[in-house]
Amino acid sequence: MNLIQYTLPWPPSVNNYWRRYKDRYFISAKGQKYRKDIHQLCHEAANVFRADDRLCVTIEAYPPDKRRRDLDNILKSLLDSMQHAGLYDDDSQIDKLSIVRMKELIGQIRVTLSTC
Repeated sequence: MNLIQYTLPWPPSVNNYWRRYKDRYFISAKGQKYRKDIHQLCHEAANVFRADDRLCVTIEAYPPDKRRRDLDNILKSLLDSMQHAGLYDDDSQIDKLSIVRMKELIGQIRVTLSTC
């Protein structure tokens, strides 16, 4: 069983990750910077998982402050950035996804990826 763990910066919400111009959607400058940061942090684990591996992802979310936040708003930018970094080929490989909000306010995400 392959298993990797990372502590990553707090991702932009889906509202800040995507931008729209007319009928075209694109990743915002903030989203592109986050993708680049994740790529730099996770590059050594690229290609650990094969394209046919089924994945389990566990996320511990440590918010940066006490503002109300929807946890589902951070998933898209986080999962897309990890895919872009080469941790897995496609997020359709994820069979089990769990996320929990932690009480400590440190503005980071702890991610565990493993084969199911």
